[in-house]
Amino acid sequence: MENIEEFSPLRITPTVQALSSALRGKRENVHESREGNGDRVFPDPEKLWFKESSAKNLRNRDFLSPTTMLNTLFADGQVPPAVMSRVLSLGGTGVLPVAGGEVMGEGLRLRVDRVVAFRTVLAGGASDYLKPSSQREGCVVLNCPALHPKPNTPTPESLSLGQLRTVLIADHMGALLSRQGFEVVFCPVLPEDSDMVSFLRALGIDWPTAQANWTNEEREEKIHKALENSPYGERETERGRRTSGGGGRKAEEEENEGALRINLKRVFQEEGLLGYDPTLGTSTVHRDSVSHLAQLDLSTADCTVAMATALHVTSSQDEFRQQQIAMLWRASGATHTQRHLVCGPVKTPGCHLTSAQYLQLRKGQMKEASEMKYGDKVEGQTWDDIIKVMTSATVRFELLSTVHTSPVTLDVQREGGVSTKGPRGGVFVMYNCARLHTLFDSYERGVEKGFYPEIPAGSQLDFSALKEEGEWLLLFNYLIPFSELLDQSGQALDGEGGGARVNIRTEQICKFLVSLSKDFSSYYNRVHVLGEPLPHLFNQMFCRLHLLRALRELYHSALETLNLPPIRQL
Repeated sequence: MENIEEFSPLRITPTVQALSSALRGKRENVHESREGNGDRVFPDPEKLWFKESSAKNLRNRDFLSPTTMLNTLFADGQVPPAVMSRVLSLGGTGVLPVAGGEVMGEGLRLRVDRVVAFRTVLAGGASDYLKPSSQREGCVVLNCPALHPKPNTPTPESLSLGQLRTVLIADHMGALLSRQGFEVVFCPVLPEDSDMVSFLRALGIDWPTAQANWTNEEREEKIHKALENSPYGERETERGRRTSGGGGRKAEEEENEGALRINLKRVFQEEGLLGYDPTLGTSTVHRDSVSHLAQLDLSTADCTVAMATALHVTSSQDEFRQQQIAMLWRASGATHTQRHLVCGPVKTPGCHLTSAQYLQLRKGQMKEASEMKYGDKVEGQTWDDIIKVMTSATVRFELLSTVHTSPVTLDVQREGGVSTKGPRGGVFVMYNCARLHTLFDSYERGVEKGFYPEIPAGSQLDFSALKEEGEWLLLFNYLIPFSELLDQSGQALDGEGGGARVNIRTEQICKFLVSLSKDFSSYYNRVHVLGEPLPHLFNQMFCRLHLLRALRELYHSALETLNLPPIRQL
C-alpha cells in the first residue's frame, strides 16, 4: 500500500509514533487493564512498537508490537479488525509505507513495503537522510579544561590520555552540533606556535589559535574586578591568624592573607543551580582560575546570540575543579547555561603513556602493519597522508567508542600491533569506506571501456530487483535512521532537568560506523555487484549501485562528524 507523502523523507520515529497512535486509537476503545489499586493502565506509547534490526528478524518483520502490549490494550490480546485496518492503512509525513501485518505468537508483526521504501530513498536522492532532520539555533561553547594553562600551556607530553579523550569528545561534539545548526565556539584559544597545536593537527583537530604574543589581560582584569564586587566574595583577613600545624602550612596561610575568596556553595544554592557538589565550599581565586574565566568570557563574546550554553568537557578526575570554575564564572556575573560532560579515565595496564607517546606508538604500528600488507608501495607523501588519517581513526575509535562516563582500557603493548583486518574499529571502518571508492572506480573504468552504460536516474529503475536481505538491512538500519542519530546530541543538551551533568551518547557514531562496516563487508563479500555487461542484468546492478552510492555518502557524512577524511584507496 503506497500511503507515503511524495518527497517526504522516511523516518523511524514518526513511523513508530503513527503506529502507536493507530494501535491505541481512542481511549474508550482500549481494553481496561487495572493494577491492584484499580487505576487503569495505559502502556507507554514508546513501548508499543519496536523496530527490528537483526538480519534474522528482518526476514519476517520490520516492526513488532509484542504480545504483552497487545494483552494490555485488547481483551485476550485480539486486535480488532478496525484497529488492524488503521495500522495497515498507515500514512503521514515521514511514515514508512506498510505492506502487511499479522498477529503471531510473538505479537503483531508488520512489514514495510520495501520496494516503495527503496524507491523513495534512492530515487529521490539520499541527501535528506545524511543531515539532521531539523535545524537548531543557539550558541554552544565547548570548553576543554585540559587545554587551559595551569599556569603554562599544556604540552603533548603533559597531556594525559584521559585528558586527550576529553579533547577528542569536544572536537566530535563540535562537528555534531555544527551540523545541527548550532553556532559552536571552542575554548580556550591556544598559541599558534605551541606544540599542542601541532599535536592536535596531527589528529585532524583544527583548534582555534592566537598569535604567540597575544594576551587576554584586559578581560582578566575585568573578571577579577567582577569577582571582587561579587556578593559571594569575601576577603581572607583572618586566615593568617588561625592556628596551624607545621611551619609550611603557616607560611602558606600567611601568604594567602588578604586573598579574594568566593563562597561557591552560596552561589549554586542561592541561584537554584542543581547537581553541584555540596562540598564545594569557599574557594580562593587564583590567577589560573581568572585566566580560565577570561577565556570563557572571550568565547561567549564571539557568540551572535545573547545567551550561550557552555559545555565543559572534563575528566572525572578534574570534575570537582571544573565545578569550582563554573561557580566562579557564575559569581562573576555570567548567566550562561553551564553543563558538564564528564569522561571516565583511560587505563593502560602494565605501563604509563603520555598522549604524545600514545600517538607515536599507534603511528608506528600503523606504518608497520601497512608495510606488512602492501610492501614497498608504502612510501611517499600519499602514504604518509594515509597513515596519518588511519592513525587518527585508530585513536578516535579507541577513545570514542565507549560511553563517555565509563573507563577505557587500551592495549598499548607494542607486540599487539594495529591490525588492518577484522572488525577492529577505525582501521576496519576506513578500509570498508575505501572498498566503496574502489568499487566505483572499477565501474567508471568499465564505462570508459564501453562495458557499462552510465547509471540511469533512480526513477527509471525497478527497485524490486533488490531482494538480497543485506540490501534491506543496509537501508533500514543505516541510511534511514542516520538523520535521527544526528539529532540526538542537541536534544540531550535540552533535557535532563537542567542539572549540572549532561550525558550525551558520544559513542554512537563510532558504534554506528563499525556496525555499518560489518554489515556492508558481509554483503560485499557475498554479492557480486559489477556483473557481466549484459542488458538484462543492468537493472539489478544499477539498483545496487544507487544503494552503494548512497552508502558511500553515508560514510562520508558520518566520518565528517569525527573530522576524518575518507580514504579513497588502499
